[in-house]
Amino acid sequence: MANLLTDSEATGKAKEVFQEINAMMGMVPNFFRAQAAADPEWLELNWTRWKSIMGRQRQLDRKTKEIVALAVSLTNNCQYCSLAHETMALMVGATETEITEVKEVIELFESFNSIANTLQIPCDITPAMVKR
Repeated sequence: MANLLTDSEATGKAKEVFQEINAMMGMVPNFFRAQAAADPEWLELNWTRWKSIMGRQRQLDRKTKEIVALAVSLTNNCQYCSLAHETMALMVGATETEITEVKEVIELFESFNSIANTLQIPCDITPAMVKR
């Protein structure tokens, strides 16, 4: 079981980052608490990465990003991340039906990827085919 840094144990950099995470998320997830316990510099690095990718609006909205994060987490069999990103996707507007459809697509393409790899199928569909 991972060591989790509590709010009362957090000092210095860990405390500062926890305050920022709490302000944005309304809590400090165990994912970040475990990193803080291991190395506050690592926590700060990954929180900065999260803010840059997930925390700001660019071309993809937050709902889409959470659905992608859910898909990757399910594919990688990460129980913590799968549960967390399914919850986050629902919190930012995904429906149960959309989550189920994402899971269906993942299952389909895990199977299709296996078929393509097993048969060593050469790809004949490339980005160069897209007319812009």
